[in-house]
Amino acid sequence: MAIGRVGVAAVPARVSLRARVGNLLDREEWLGPVFVSPALFLLLLLVAYPFCMALYFSVSNAFIGRPSHFIGIRNFVNLWGSDAFRQTFQNAFVFTGAAVGFKLVLGLSLAMILNQPLWFKRLIRGAVLLPWVIPTALSTLGWWWMFNSLYSVVNWTGLALGLMDPPGPNWLGQRYYAMTAVVVVNIWRGLPFFVITILAGLVSIPRELYEAAEADGAGPIARFWHVTLFSTIFTFSDFNIVFVLTHGGPINSTHLFATLARQVGLETGRIGEGAAISLYLFPVLMIVVWAQLRFVRKQAY
Repeated sequence: MAIGRVGVAAVPARVSLRARVGNLLDREEWLGPVFVSPALFLLLLLVAYPFCMALYFSVSNAFIGRPSHFIGIRNFVNLWGSDAFRQTFQNAFVFTGAAVGFKLVLGLSLAMILNQPLWFKRLIRGAVLLPWVIPTALSTLGWWWMFNSLYSVVNWTGLALGLMDPPGPNWLGQRYYAMTAVVVVNIWRGLPFFVITILAGLVSIPRELYEAAEADGAGPIARFWHVTLFSTIFTFSDFNIVFVLTHGGPINSTHLFATLARQVGLETGRIGEGAAISLYLFPVLMIVVWAQLRFVRKQAY
């Protein structure tokens, strides 16, 4: 009888515990943190921790296989004594300016076209997304084959149309041609982001609002500032395209901050210098993002 009473008494306790948990999860102040905690854990583990380590390495003389010591901003100052870094600094602005400029113009033009009544419009919109959906390394390997000096489809097409003199340019082996190649691939890769984002705005925003914006003097730069800024930050930090196509060559002519940081930090073992390279523009980008967030808050209020 005692055993039976214990068993009967345990059931309400179990139900009560389940009910209490359910009541807690029904409250917004508990449900929100429960859903956010996995993403927060991943951010702390995969973003915050590596970023803090990079900050520490950038102000130290860290080298693979030996203890590191704090040296302040010496790494950042000494970088200007490197020809490779000065070339990379120039490359980053040329690469980003050219790629973002073309993506903005082409993305706006293509979005305007896709906003018109067309046959197979949904199919065309899906095809536009393909460069963004395909893994970057895989698609860049295809471009590497297309620009290959021996099997270049680009050269074959140019020679067939009479646009090039034989044997055609060595796209990945000559300085200016190599930069042109990585810019073209970045445009092809990032253009869908501009197209879809601008197209979403054209479809969802009533025409009356655009007319009011035009009457108030808001031009294309003001309308697409958010898209351009986001793409600029990602273009500055591009890695896969340059690494797969040229590895930063020839003679550092296509190195970006990410590829040079990998070469210096991992291939030569100078972890401190590599971290300083990767974080060199972080203060500038942080100020830009802060200004953008402040602008968004003002617009919201």
